[in-house]
Amino acid sequence: MKTLCLKNISRIYSFNDRDEILENCSILTNGSKIAAIGKDISFSNETEEIDCTGLVALPGFVNTHHHLYQTLFRGIAEVQEQPLFPWLIGLYEFWKNITPDAAYYGAMVGFSELLRTGCTLTSDHHYIFPSNQPQTLIDDQITAAQEIGIRFHATRGSMSLGKNHGGLPPMSVVQTESEILEDCHRLVSKYHDNHDFSMVRIAFAPCSPFSVTRDLMLETKDLARKLGVMMHTHLAETLDEEKFCLTKYSRRPFELMEDLEWVGPDVWYAHGIFLNDRELCSLQGSGIAHCPSSNMKLNSGICRTSEIVKAGGKLSIAVDGSASNDGSNMWEEIRRAYLLNHLKYGTGGLNAYEILKVATRGGADVLGRLDTGRLDVGKAADIILFDLNKVEFAGCHDPLVALVCLGNSSFTKMTIVNGKVIAKDGQILTVNCDDVYKKAHKLATNIVAVERQRR
Repeated sequence: MKTLCLKNISRIYSFNDRDEILENCSILTNGSKIAAIGKDISFSNETEEIDCTGLVALPGFVNTHHHLYQTLFRGIAEVQEQPLFPWLIGLYEFWKNITPDAAYYGAMVGFSELLRTGCTLTSDHHYIFPSNQPQTLIDDQITAAQEIGIRFHATRGSMSLGKNHGGLPPMSVVQTESEILEDCHRLVSKYHDNHDFSMVRIAFAPCSPFSVTRDLMLETKDLARKLGVMMHTHLAETLDEEKFCLTKYSRRPFELMEDLEWVGPDVWYAHGIFLNDRELCSLQGSGIAHCPSSNMKLNSGICRTSEIVKAGGKLSIAVDGSASNDGSNMWEEIRRAYLLNHLKYGTGGLNAYEILKVATRGGADVLGRLDTGRLDVGKAADIILFDLNKVEFAGCHDPLVALVCLGNSSFTKMTIVNGKVIAKDGQILTVNCDDVYKKAHKLATNIVAVERQRR
């Protein structure tokens, strides 16, 4: 892989251990790593020079929760304006029809949106495995990630508690514990790379307390800790979920996690809205994926973001599934996280610097990645560049405020992943997005039309 020299960047927000903010400096990459940062950097004739005068650099954004297949199920009239449980029940009837092509193109659409808006590392929570389809849908996602060039943490989701046994999902998409655990083991053996700068990692992700059994949660935990991979699930998203857990288990959602030993630095939860004071102080290194747009659209509530940070918790920002967002726009999600935080906390909320740190280093920490999410020598060459020299940013005296509050576009000037320029001025350089759109949209239209005809 060739080296790059990003010359004369106007301002670099590193979010490294020293919280350095550098002006008029350059960044030299050497393959997957940052080789040097400074004003006078020497490099060979083979190095590609990119003039970054006037640009602002940050570490790449890290998205810690998504459902990529949902990019094919946006704006379905039957389920619009519904809270979480009826929304899920309605959408399961469409999602039960996904195919390997749907997994691949849903991922490709989501990755394209994420990369153009500054995300260099994303996770995904895939838990739909129709019984009449190959059980290799995560393999299709990984193929898409490798082709487009995004750093990817695929989570092997699961549902074992179907409608016939008190859960929400239809029986056609639930699996037995043995099927789930066998595939978890297969995916780790085939894809998981725990080395620094790895492009693919696997985590295990039973869907939620209302779609899996206690036995599956326990067996998943045991296997994950045996194999050294992380664990993920939805938690404390709605009061309906809380009521479900109290009725079925006589435990609040987080109390259930404590009982199951699903707490610690190898665990992260999506949402974490309804955590009480004791629970906020008992996370023990567990991470939270804050999903502001989804929480607003589904009227779920507002995550206690500032309190999580003050309690020493690990907080990150995520776009969530596109059917509840309805996009994979990471930059916009950060803006909404900032505004929602200030709606809840007023002037005591997280400032622009803090919210961007949550979106970069915070996300990397939640996913257990100390090699990215910050700009420093020896760290991953995951870099995003912004051009704030446009009319929509005129009159703003703080670049960070400009990034979280201003602008009428969410495209980075450049998105660099693992030392390679993947997106520039809103264009993906590794795949043909027009072709992706045509194939993905046709596939999505057909799946929805067939299901509607069955009704």
